[in-house]
Amino acid sequence: MEAMRYAKRTCTDQTKIDEFLNQAKTGALSMVDGEFPYVIPLNFVWHDGAIYFHGADAGRKERVLQANSNVCFLVSEEYGTITDPVPAETDTAYMSVMLFGKAERITELSQATGALQAMLDKYVPGYYEQQLSRQHVEKYRSSHGAQVAVYKITPTEVTAKVNPVNEQKMFMPGRRVQQDV
Repeated sequence: MEAMRYAKRTCTDQTKIDEFLNQAKTGALSMVDGEFPYVIPLNFVWHDGAIYFHGADAGRKERVLQANSNVCFLVSEEYGTITDPVPAETDTAYMSVMLFGKAERITELSQATGALQAMLDKYVPGYYEQQLSRQHVEKYRSSHGAQVAVYKITPTEVTAKVNPVNEQKMFMPGRRVQQDV
């Protein structure tokens, strides 16, 4: 892979990357659909060193992944604007992680159930009194009649960038440059 141009923002701290992926709510799945990219936002879970997501077993995403399973998954969060008296030094506090790999459809029922349970634990912790049953996953159909498809991306490469929050320089409405000179 090509080296990151702005290397000082590189994050190699795996604990920080794991924490970020565990708390972030939405990622963007980038696929190759013929000669054009196709990108969709998804809920996901970072579980056992892989990204898991789910969706209908029919539709464009399913068709594209069957034709070419090479993907990039981006998770990015913006934390605010960092002010500076020099306009060109105004910046954004953020973290982003890009994972490259192949999207593999999970066909083993217990693995799919485990991934979906991990998603429930992330998005609605403590809401359900019982663990998700394999029978529920096996029989689940959407309102459009499609069966659930669970995918796993085991990354072959991970890159991460971070520009941390600087509390003294974060923009808030009403803040003026005179306060920073």
